[in-house]
Amino acid sequence: MCKKHTLRFGAALEDGEAHHLEHERWTRREFLSATGLLGVGGLLLNRLPVRTFQPSPLMAALANGPDDRFLVLLRLDGGNDGLNTVVQRGNSHYYNLRPSVAIPDNQLWALSPEYGMPQFTNDLQPLWNKGMMKVIFNVGYEPPNYSHFRSTDIITSASDPDVKEQTGWLGRYLSDQYAAFLEAPPTVPPAMQIGVQSNLVFESDRANMALSVSSPQQFYQIAQTGQLFPTAGLGASPRELELLFVRQTANAAFRYAEVIQEAYNKGRNHVAYADNSFAEQLAIVARLIKGNLGTKIFMVELTGFDTHSAQANMHRNLLTWVSGAVRSFFDDLAYGNSGLEKKVLGMTFSEFGRSIYENGSLGTDHGWGTHTLLFGGDIGNGFVGQYADLSKPDPVGDPPHSVDFRSVYATILQDWLGNAPGVTNFVMGKSFPILPGLVPAIAPPLGDNNKCALLGHNPNAAQPGSFDIKYSIMQNGPVRLQILDKAGHVRRTLFDAYQVKGSHIFHFKPTEWYIAPGIYQYRLQAGGQAFQREIRV
Repeated sequence: MCKKHTLRFGAALEDGEAHHLEHERWTRREFLSATGLLGVGGLLLNRLPVRTFQPSPLMAALANGPDDRFLVLLRLDGGNDGLNTVVQRGNSHYYNLRPSVAIPDNQLWALSPEYGMPQFTNDLQPLWNKGMMKVIFNVGYEPPNYSHFRSTDIITSASDPDVKEQTGWLGRYLSDQYAAFLEAPPTVPPAMQIGVQSNLVFESDRANMALSVSSPQQFYQIAQTGQLFPTAGLGASPRELELLFVRQTANAAFRYAEVIQEAYNKGRNHVAYADNSFAEQLAIVARLIKGNLGTKIFMVELTGFDTHSAQANMHRNLLTWVSGAVRSFFDDLAYGNSGLEKKVLGMTFSEFGRSIYENGSLGTDHGWGTHTLLFGGDIGNGFVGQYADLSKPDPVGDPPHSVDFRSVYATILQDWLGNAPGVTNFVMGKSFPILPGLVPAIAPPLGDNNKCALLGHNPNAAQPGSFDIKYSIMQNGPVRLQILDKAGHVRRTLFDAYQVKGSHIFHFKPTEWYIAPGIYQYRLQAGGQAFQREIRV
């Protein structure tokens, strides 16, 4: 048995109350987040909470463009052990540091002569052989933080480690691109999270973009009836009448029931998935993609990677679940030569890795970097970054990370999803190196296909002193048209109602609205977006 190494106080089980406090803070945060009925609303798919957030112009472009692409984030919660996920073959330092938990070389399948994966992940071998899998070595940030709670916030907000950012990287993107998120929300959810935990990734400075529900029965209620909560069978007692009112209110607020019901009924799973929660999540994602829900970004997760003790069996089971579910997912997408498997990119991420040292409980404590795995997308196979150097171990620290996690995010945003560099830099907070050749790049960038467009205004020749304000919307939904003064204050709401997609003209006569002569702005809000133009009346 090797000597137990603890990288810092609180990272190991043996640190007692300090380690317990890390988990208690995490649990308390999750409990408080989960107890709200509706942020914007919520649902659960097959016993798995689901959170959806609103679209950006990029996501809208993906919905209709010829370069249809999907992103599926695979969260491995707890800190996945990268060294035992992808092993540097024949590395004596690895086996010396981990005499009990290391994966023997004869139990690996070959990624290359130098690297292998445990044989219990051999479901991934066909993806590697088909050029649909890459490994990014030793992904992390500096200096590392070993608290689950804090590191998760860093990873999901894409902040510097010493900055406590209150918004998520996707939340910032969505809030900027969809200024009318609250006023004129879109009718289709282009992004969805399926899983147990909540985090900063969906948080904006205006609202939490999450939608959540808490039981499988609620999902089936949606899929079968289009309702979030059942209302039949309730009696006339005060308690039941109150419950009826709450359920009717929640049903009325849940705007995505119809499209989810339609996609779920239309989609089908054509392969068998294993009987575990992770496979179940990906089966749902495949069914919704194949059912043309319109969602382009998904996030699923698997918990349990905090392997402080008895790691061998626990980690084997987790990676078996992951590899089997990912294989079934891409086989399902490829069914019938649909080509969908080439349009979907899967990406694993975890809040940190595990220590290079085996501890005294036949496990590993919190460490620095971990590997990120990419799947699908016709991406080819290969390796990015540098494997951790285990030749000169530090007894109180791990080798430094190789790739900043924000470079991975920036590359996905820019090359896979087609963002312009300026938008990518805004989302990430600053510029990060793009990893060339990581994924096939969209060229030119997709940009914004304008879910709504404020086309401008013209004087109405037939009625002097009046104007025709022209706009187009590309999806049915709420539309709001307002007049603002030069300071940005709303003076009049000209139109606020549901409209069908198409081109529209609003006849605006300032005197009928008691608008004095001067310079104003008129603002269109629709499809989650907002546009303004100046008008002189």
